[in-house]
Amino acid sequence: MIESFGEIGGIKIKRYVLANKNKMQVKILNYGGLINSIIVPDRYGNFRNVALGFETIEGYVAGRSSYIGSLVGRYSNRIANASFVLNGETYTLPANNGKNCLHGGAKGFDQYIWKTEETIDGLRLLITSPDGDQGFPGNLQVEVNYVLNDDNSLRIMYRAITDKSTPVNLTNHAYFNLSGGADDTILDHQMQLNADSFIEPDKDLIPTGNIMPVSGTALDFRTSKKIGQDINTIPGGFDHSWVLNNSGELKHAASLYNEKSGILMHVETTEPGIQFYSGNFLDGSLTGHNGKKYSKHSGLCLETQHFPDSPNRPEFPSTILNPKQIFRSETIYKFEMQSTP
Repeated sequence: MIESFGEIGGIKIKRYVLANKNKMQVKILNYGGLINSIIVPDRYGNFRNVALGFETIEGYVAGRSSYIGSLVGRYSNRIANASFVLNGETYTLPANNGKNCLHGGAKGFDQYIWKTEETIDGLRLLITSPDGDQGFPGNLQVEVNYVLNDDNSLRIMYRAITDKSTPVNLTNHAYFNLSGGADDTILDHQMQLNADSFIEPDKDLIPTGNIMPVSGTALDFRTSKKIGQDINTIPGGFDHSWVLNNSGELKHAASLYNEKSGILMHVETTEPGIQFYSGNFLDGSLTGHNGKKYSKHSGLCLETQHFPDSPNRPEFPSTILNPKQIFRSETIYKFEMQSTP
């Protein structure tokens, strides 16, 4: 089903509604390729929207700096000093996060109006990012497929090709609150991460280069625990990149659970890292679904991706896509309902 969702610059914005046999729904916009809502059943048989979002396109424009629900690229996360050297040439990017480049620059993929194609089981989105876009080299063709399965899993598949070597690091920036409005914050959510180590950040959230063990730190989520248990020991809250126990295959990365709703979400990915962001910069200035004010920790992000600043860190897994290569990545968010508290 396709619904009208306003206009931007005279271009009509469309909302696509995916549904499965269990009446789960995922709503996606061609603006930013973003996830507008994810509606799943809870333990009581009621349906709850577990993704933050807005009721109008104006809401997304006003809240653009939060990237709520968006497809992010060319490079998700941060690139230090908004520059990198590739094949002997220095490339300068927009510095839109202090002196650093965040989520692809001043106008990343979150602001594109994507070409859309309905498929048998989902939605295909396509863009071409031209050579020099936000300072990045190469004409980059990107394809993202959203597939909603009858096991209540949302599968996101990324594909890209280029005609010139360029960094590529794509993700989705959905914010989750599995209470579906019952809890104002995600602090009582239980979370588990399949990661023994994390990327040590400096004060600007740029990697120092050190990969640190989570053991004995507040970042140890190897065993499920409440997000609020140790968050006050982290200045500002969690906004870190964990090194997943993964070698490129589709594998378990995280689990998230809310006791009030009984909704459990599993995350699988082929990516080597996951950025857990606890909604630290939400400040109540944005009004989302059902008139809800999005305040600090109203939602959280589990962004599957490569590591921050990889173009400047040769010791990290490479994010460079070369001509004749194909970038592929896959992430699955699967929702289950726990019948008893």
